[in-house]
Amino acid sequence: MSLQQTLTKKVQEAVQSIYNVELPSVDFTPTRKEFEGDITVMVFPMLRLVKGNPVAIGEAIGGFLTANVEEIKAFNVVKGFLNLSVADSYYLQFFNIIKDETQYGFAKTSNDPIMVEYSSPNTNKPLHLGHIRNNLLGYSVAEILKAAGHKVYKTQIINDRGIHICKSMLAWQRYGNGETPESTGLKGDKLVGNYYVAFDKAYKAEIEALVVGGKDKKEAEKEAPILLEAQEMLRKWEAGDKEVVALWQRMNGWVYDGFEETYKALGVDFDTYYYESDTYLLGKEFVAEGLEKGVFFKKEDGSVWCDLTDEGLDEKIVLRSDGTAVYMTQDIGTAIQRVKDHPDISGMVYTVGNEQDYHFKVLFLILKKLGFEWAENLYHLSYGMVDLPSGKMKSREGTVVDADDLIEEMKQTAGQISQELGKLEDYNEDEKQEVYRKIGLGALKYYILKVDPKKRILFNPEESVDFQGNTGPFIQYTYARIQAIIRKATFDYSKTLKSVEIHPKEKELIKQLESFAEVIQLAAANHSPALIANYTFDLVKAFNSFYQSVSILGEPEESKKTFRVQLAKKVGEVIEDAFSLLGIEVPERM
Repeated sequence: MSLQQTLTKKVQEAVQSIYNVELPSVDFTPTRKEFEGDITVMVFPMLRLVKGNPVAIGEAIGGFLTANVEEIKAFNVVKGFLNLSVADSYYLQFFNIIKDETQYGFAKTSNDPIMVEYSSPNTNKPLHLGHIRNNLLGYSVAEILKAAGHKVYKTQIINDRGIHICKSMLAWQRYGNGETPESTGLKGDKLVGNYYVAFDKAYKAEIEALVVGGKDKKEAEKEAPILLEAQEMLRKWEAGDKEVVALWQRMNGWVYDGFEETYKALGVDFDTYYYESDTYLLGKEFVAEGLEKGVFFKKEDGSVWCDLTDEGLDEKIVLRSDGTAVYMTQDIGTAIQRVKDHPDISGMVYTVGNEQDYHFKVLFLILKKLGFEWAENLYHLSYGMVDLPSGKMKSREGTVVDADDLIEEMKQTAGQISQELGKLEDYNEDEKQEVYRKIGLGALKYYILKVDPKKRILFNPEESVDFQGNTGPFIQYTYARIQAIIRKATFDYSKTLKSVEIHPKEKELIKQLESFAEVIQLAAANHSPALIANYTFDLVKAFNSFYQSVSILGEPEESKKTFRVQLAKKVGEVIEDAFSLLGIEVPERM
C-alpha cells in the first residue's frame, strides 16, 4: 500500500472518529515549496460534509495522523491546507524497495489488448517531418500503454491505392524513361515522390493553358487531360488491368523499401501491416450490407451516403457514383479486418493529424451504426501540425522537409556540438558517430514529444540540440554524468542501508522516483508522451540540484556516500526507462 493510500484510509478514519462523517475520498497535492511539509491534504473539499472552520478541521486531522501514522512526524495548517511532514525512514524504506528493481514503474501485462495505428503513409512520396511526429507519437504511446500493463499491437495502414498513387505512376510513364532506384541511386520513395511533384507541375501547366484558351479555372481543374488520364488509370486499376496493376506493384515495391530504411533510422517498428488495396473491398461489402439495412442511402447519381444530421454532423459519402471507394470505405474495412484478425483487442488508437478530426468522428459513428460494439473503444490520437520557421510544408510542390534528410542533419548538428565540448577524444570514429546518432535523434524525438500532442509545433532543429534547458541532449548529458559517477565509485555500494540521514535534496529526488509509476499510468490514460518527457526533465532538474548541493564520492561518511551513489544509479535507470518509452537511447558518455 502506498503512503497516499495509507493516508487516505487514516484521514477517513479521523473524520469518522472526530466528526462522525463518512468521507468518500481525500484530495492530496505536493506541499508548496514555501511551506514545510511533503504532502498536503486539501481540507476545503471536505467542507461539503464536515461543518466547521477549515483550520480547526486541519488541526484535528493532523493531530490524529501524527498519533496514528508512524510515517507522519509533524504537520502544520495553512488556511485550508494540512501540510504533512513525512519521516526519513519512510523514504529510505521506499528507496530500498526500488533500488534493485528493474523497471519498477512498469506494470505486468494484465489489461485489455489495444491496437495502435501510426505512420500510415501514402505510397506516392517519402516520409517527411509531419510523418516523423506521427511515428514518434504512435510508437511512444504504444510503448507507454505496454508499460501500463496492456498487450499492444503496433500497426499501420498503407495507403497504396487511389488517385494520388496513379498521379505518380502516370508521371513516371510519361517522363521516367524507365529509370529505377538502382539506375538513379535514389531511395525508391524519393524517386516516386519526384514524379508526384512532376505530375503537379504538368497539371498546373495544363490548367493554365486551358484558362488561356477561355476555360473557367474550376472547369480547367476538372478537365485537364493529365488528370482525366490519372482518373482513367484508377478505374483500370480497380478493374484489375494487368499492365496498370504490374506498374503499381513495381513502384509500390520501391516505396516500401524506402520506408523500411527510414523506419529503421527513426527507431520505430510494427507488428502488422494493412494495405488499403486489400481492405477497401471489405469496406465496399459492408457499405452494401449497410445499404440493405438502411444505415446508408443512395442518391440519384448512384453514390452512397450516410446521414448523420441527427448526430449533429452532415451527410457523408461512402461510395462514389462510379462505384469507386473513398477513404471512409477503406477505413470501415480496415477496422473490421483488424478485429477479425485480432479478436482479443478491446480498443484501437488512430494516430492521425487533427485535420482529420471530423473524419474519425464520422468513422466511429458509422461503425456504431453498423452494429459493432467495439466501436465504443476507438480513440483518435489527434495531433497538431509541425511547422518550420520557413512556413508550412506542401508535398505536391516538393517543399517538405524530408525525414531522412532531417535525421542526417540532426546527427551532424549533434556531432558539431559534441566536438566543441571535447568529451569524446578517446573514442574512435565509429564510436563517435554512434554517440552523435543517439544525441541527434534524442534531440529530435524529445523536442517533438515534450509538447502536448494536440498542440501545433514550430520545429527549430538548432534549438532542439541545445545542451541546456528542456531538451533531449540536456537529459542525456545528465545520464552520462551519472554513469561517470558510477564508473568512479570503485567501492562496494550495493549493501542495503537500515538507516541514514536524508538530505532535503535527496528526499526531493526520492519523491520524484516514487511518482514514476503513477506518471506512466497517467500518460497511458491520456495518450500523452509529453507527461513522460516532462517528468524526466523534472527528475533531471532535481538530480542536478542534488548534485550541486551535496558531495557524492567526496562524502566522508560511508553510509551517506553509499546511499548517494545508489540514489544516482537509480535516477540513471529511471531516466533510461523513461526515455525508452519515448524511443530515445541514452549514451554512456557525451
